[in-house]
Amino acid sequence: MRASRLACLVVVLGVVTLSAQRADPVDRPKEPMNTIAEQYVKLVLAVGQHDADYVDSFFGAPEWKVEAERQKRSLAEIDTEAGRLIGRMPELSAAEQRDPLVALRREYLRRQLASLRARVQMLQGRKLTFDEESQALYDAVAPVHPDAYFQATIDELARLLPGGGPLVDRFDAFRQKFVIPSDRLGRVFDRAIAECRTRTLPHVRLPDTESFTVEYVTNKPWSGYNWYQGGYRSVIQVNTDLPIYIDRAIDLACHEGYPGHHVYNALLEQRLVRERGWVEFSVYALFSPQSLIAEGTANYGIEVAFPGEERAAFERDVLYPLAGLDVSQAVMHDRVQALVDKLSYAGNEAARKYLNGEIDRAGAADWLSRYALMSPARAEQRTRFYDTYRSYVINYNLGKDLVKQFVESRGGTAAQPARRWDEFVSLLASPRLPSGLREPR
Repeated sequence: MRASRLACLVVVLGVVTLSAQRADPVDRPKEPMNTIAEQYVKLVLAVGQHDADYVDSFFGAPEWKVEAERQKRSLAEIDTEAGRLIGRMPELSAAEQRDPLVALRREYLRRQLASLRARVQMLQGRKLTFDEESQALYDAVAPVHPDAYFQATIDELARLLPGGGPLVDRFDAFRQKFVIPSDRLGRVFDRAIAECRTRTLPHVRLPDTESFTVEYVTNKPWSGYNWYQGGYRSVIQVNTDLPIYIDRAIDLACHEGYPGHHVYNALLEQRLVRERGWVEFSVYALFSPQSLIAEGTANYGIEVAFPGEERAAFERDVLYPLAGLDVSQAVMHDRVQALVDKLSYAGNEAARKYLNGEIDRAGAADWLSRYALMSPARAEQRTRFYDTYRSYVINYNLGKDLVKQFVESRGGTAAQPARRWDEFVSLLASPRLPSGLREPR
C-alpha cells in the first residue's frame, strides 16, 4: 500500500497461542501440497465473504470465487478446515528438500494458514494486544520505543525550523513550499514512474505485457494503493484528499510500481503461479505474513532503485522544475526530511497505544502531531487507517528494516549494487516469510 521511511531496528518477538488445532489421526494420509494450496486459496476467498478487506487480489479460477460467494462458509467452519489442513501437511521428500523454494513453500503455506485462523478468530470476537496481533497475523513484532527515543530528533528539528508556535505548525508551514500543484500532479508522477521503471528493468526480467494505470481518488484512509489485476497488470490509486509533497512522487512510484508492489505481484504470477503451478500465489490475503514482505520490499526498493544521493539529484534536477517548485530549497528539504525519517516508528507507537486502549482517537492524533509531526488533518486520517488496518502499520517500517537486513546479510550492500539487486529480486520472487528474514544465510 503506502510507502514509509524508517529508523533503527530492534526485533522483539512475541508468541500468540491460537486455539487448539485438532490433529488428524496418525494413520490418515497427508494431503499433497498442491491440494492444500488449492484449499488455502478457497479458504482465503471464504474469509473474504466475512471481511471485505481480506482479499487484496485474486486472479485464479473465477469459479472458485463464485463458489465462495455461493457457499458463504461460516467462520467456525473455516477455522476448523484451516486447522485440519495444517495438521495434514506432508513432510518433504529428500528431493524436495534440495529445492530451497519448495522448502520455503511448505512453511509459507503452514504460516499463512495459521495467520488466516488468527484473523478468523478476531472476526469471531477474539481480542489481541497490538503485539499479539502482529505476531499472529504478520509473523513479526515491532520494537517498542519510549517517547524519549523520538524527542532527540524532535529537538533537532526544532533547531532547524526556528520560530514561534508549535513545531508541528512550523513544519507544516515549511512543507507547504513543497506541495505539488494539482494541475502538475499527473506529469510529475508520470515522470517519476518512468524513471523508476527505467532503473528497474535492467535488473528484473518482467513479461513484455506488464503494465499499470494510475487513478487519482479521494476519501480513502491510505495515500496510495496497488490493486493487482492478474495478467501482469495493476491499477494504482493515489489519494488526493491531502496535499501531495514532492518527495511522495518517488515514494509512490517506486513503492506501488517499480520495483515495488507491481513488480512483486508480477514476479509471483510469472515465476510461482505460471512456471511452478503454485496456485496459492494467485490470491493475496492482506492480513497475513505476505504483507510484511510486500510492504518491506516496496519500501526498501526505493533505496535500491535510487542509491546514495541519486534520489535527491533526480528530484532536484527533474521533479522540482516539473512541479514548478523552488530548486534552491531542495537541500534544506532533504535535511529536514532525513530527520523526519527517523520518526517512522512513532506511527507504530501511536497505533499500539490506540489499539491497546491506552489512548483514544484524539489522544492518538495528538501523539502523531507531537512525535510524527503530522498535521491535525493528516493525523486524523492516520487514525482512520488504524481503525481499518490495525497492526498492519508494522509492515512498512519493520518490514523495510528486516528486508534491508536480509539483503545486506547476503552481500547486497550499497557497495555492491548489482548483488543488491540480485538478492532483492530473488526475495521478491520467493515464498520467504518474515521470520525467515532473520535466519542466517
